Amino acid sequence: MGSNTTEAHPIIANRMKKAVKNGLKIIVADPRKIDMVKFAHRHLQINIGSDIALINSLINTIIKEGLYDDEFIKANTIDFDLLKQQVSQYTPEKAAEITGLKPEEIIETAREYASASNSMIAYTLGITEHHCGVNNVFDIANLALLTGHIGKRGNGIMPLRGQNNVQGAGDMGCLPNLLPGSRSLTDETYRRRFEKEWGVSLNPHVGSTQTRTFEKMENGEIKGLYIIGENPLLADVNLNHTRTLFNQLDLLVVQDIFLTETAKLADVVLPARSWGESDGTYTNTDRRIQRARIAVESHPQVKEDWEILCELSAKMDYPMFYQNSEEIWDEVRRLAKEMYGGISYSRLDNEYAIHYPCPDENHPGTLVLHQHLHDQNRADSRKSPFVPVSYTPPIELPDNDYPFTLTTGRRYETYNTHTQTRFYAEGVKIKQPEETLDMHPEDASALGIVNGDTVKVSSRRGSLEVKVKVTEQVVPGLVFMSFHWHEVLTNVLTINEYDPISGTAEFKACAVNIVPADKQKTN
Repeated sequence: MGSNTTEAHPIIANRMKKAVKNGLKIIVADPRKIDMVKFAHRHLQINIGSDIALINSLINTIIKEGLYDDEFIKANTIDFDLLKQQVSQYTPEKAAEITGLKPEEIIETAREYASASNSMIAYTLGITEHHCGVNNVFDIANLALLTGHIGKRGNGIMPLRGQNNVQGAGDMGCLPNLLPGSRSLTDETYRRRFEKEWGVSLNPHVGSTQTRTFEKMENGEIKGLYIIGENPLLADVNLNHTRTLFNQLDLLVVQDIFLTETAKLADVVLPARSWGESDGTYTNTDRRIQRARIAVESHPQVKEDWEILCELSAKMDYPMFYQNSEEIWDEVRRLAKEMYGGISYSRLDNEYAIHYPCPDENHPGTLVLHQHLHDQNRADSRKSPFVPVSYTPPIELPDNDYPFTLTTGRRYETYNTHTQTRFYAEGVKIKQPEETLDMHPEDASALGIVNGDTVKVSSRRGSLEVKVKVTEQVVPGLVFMSFHWHEVLTNVLTINEYDPISGTAEFKACAVNIVPADKQKTN
């Protein structure tokens, strides 16, 4: 669901394709006819932002036909009646009106997912980058809990990460509500471990997400910003507004390996080492921790990220002295022992990779999470609540002035904001050398546009010119662009609306107008 797997996660996609040859059935739920559809058993080509209507209808059908795992639900969940009540209105017929699917497609999908011995849900930014992204995730969890497809090998929920080590960064506390080990900052007993080790009192209040940080920049509460390995002046929504906020800062510091669009605006740029010049660990999307070793000697004046942070900390009167990355990792192991206590560098050297949680040296690591849910004699009696949610349409729907819906995403070779693959990676072959507006043939014909024509795309926030690629990957009324090219700043168009819980922006839906560029100049 919401995963252009072949382009955004090609290694995982290759494993999925290989599994298809061995009998795996893939159901793709995506508004576009992405490449993975070629390998799919079924394509649910839903309308943008209608995921909750689809999932609620799947749940409705599973309950109505008695396909849910009653024993699992009684043993492991609460609030099942609330879920039943919430989804009762989402009949396949009602959901078909919202999603654009046929009722039979929804019913067959529900039957196949529920009745299969093993079922897994993989999702990514097509689920989370909506104003209701957290509710989308809650509903995926509802579906998995309803059927007991969790806690067993070949089952569960697989949130695919956008870049390498995103999982590891979050696990180390690079989120405003977590400490290293993915434990809540508000957990006083856990927080005291770190306070005792570090000799400081930690602020017990949850910090700000990026979006809320930008709000504080706007009202003048934040005057300085320190960015590590991000390029928001290409990747963030409503770019014109974002650039205005950055220009009014008193101090902007960027720590990166290349001079990105954001770094060019910075007052101070701190050059860092690339992955191939660094030593440490990576955690991938399934919690697999692996060692990363220095493969290329860096410039003598370039430091690893941790070295830069330690030197800055010392200048700010809190000395942090570590000899190497292993010393830092061993501190993490001590403080977050439930997760990492048994994962030493020496074990990683000998065993190649270990899945956390791994609390001690004798523990083999945890390949499958939540297996205790299927243990009748387990000591942990905690139950997971169902979280009923309602469908809400995208914030900005098409109208007479802006009759098209723009959705955004990634393209295969260009990787994120194109910083690492465009100018510096000579061996990377770029199949698509420039940005395009992907448009359905019917829409192109109606506007008198042919493949390769330049058009002006406008939203309520900005406008740009881009070449058209006529393709049936999108449906009529829907257009697609990526955000990789600085010549075509796609995110000047996107809407400045966010999920109220996560702070994630609604990248996946905004209303736009499209006119041929030559017609615009004539007018």
